[in-house]
Amino acid sequence: MNILYITNHLNIGGITSYILSLATGMKKKGHNVYIASSGGQLLSKFLEEGINYIPIPIKTKSEISPKILFSAVRLFSAVKKYNIDIIHSNSRTTQVLGCLLARFTGCVYISTCHGFFKKRFSRRAFPCWGRKVIAISESVKEHLMKDFGVKEKDIQVVHNGIDVEKFKSQNTKLKTQIKKNLGLGDGPVVGIVARLSDVKGHKYLIEAMGDILEKIPQTQLLIVGEGKMEKELVTLVERLGMEKNVFFLPSVSDAKDALSIMDLFVMPSLKEGLGLSLMEAMACGLPVVASDVGGIKSLIQDGHNGLLIRPADSKGLSFAILELLQNPERAEKLGRAARVFINQNFSQENMILETERVYRECLNVKY
Repeated sequence: MNILYITNHLNIGGITSYILSLATGMKKKGHNVYIASSGGQLLSKFLEEGINYIPIPIKTKSEISPKILFSAVRLFSAVKKYNIDIIHSNSRTTQVLGCLLARFTGCVYISTCHGFFKKRFSRRAFPCWGRKVIAISESVKEHLMKDFGVKEKDIQVVHNGIDVEKFKSQNTKLKTQIKKNLGLGDGPVVGIVARLSDVKGHKYLIEAMGDILEKIPQTQLLIVGEGKMEKELVTLVERLGMEKNVFFLPSVSDAKDALSIMDLFVMPSLKEGLGLSLMEAMACGLPVVASDVGGIKSLIQDGHNGLLIRPADSKGLSFAILELLQNPERAEKLGRAARVFINQNFSQENMILETERVYRECLNVKY
């Protein structure tokens, strides 16, 4: 097959990681793979893997932006030239672009829904989901059906997959050096890797640190990510007098190093399609605490491979975090179970196989 992936950018984030995994996996299976985007920090990783890159001016969040038309013009000839079989979009604006390309080229077009969309009229009037829409969790599938009227037969759940071997624990000497480089002390490290957005629940985690520091004063909170909430979160940390215990780190191209120095991973999201960084933490064998929302519920079995808490509950967060910091044997047991669970149920290989099956099914469907 000749496969074209479309995404707004190739900067650090869950969608880029998803496309990189799919693109490299499909290439290894013998398919010809192309990626169209506005470029970004991780473009070099695609090029290193031999993925064909087509630059387009699609860096926009507006579904009526003229950039979509400019990108369509650029891609019409590419779809014909490379005899593209499958167009695979990964955001609202690239869904509109993919729909246009499919209409004017006759190419099969699908999309992946990576989370929860706002219930805008335009999405109902001009759905642009494609021949099939891949939902990354059962919760996302229910959202598509309930909020946008997508038919169940047109949705296929394919969970994100993790390369578990990539997240093997690092040696103690290297971890110590990484902590030193980041300015961290010897105390336990509680961490989160997520964009700094209100939906990720960072403020509840920062508030929970108050109770945690009363019990374990040397605890450190490592917040990895960038976003519009940064200034507000920094101000909250200063207001609570936690500057010496809370560390902000910009987005990293490879989360493995940041995860390797954490003793506990927390994902206090208010909404979550699945949670790629949570999956990576579990693959590392970290004990995890997360909100009982969305796709997280398909990852964590409360008390078996992690702890679930109610969303927007700072007290519940502090209680769960302290429970694991004060009971290292239980924390270690949960971490081991988390790694086994991800390895058995959310492998990268399975994601690639299931996605390839969706492609083949779509190509066999008659118009």
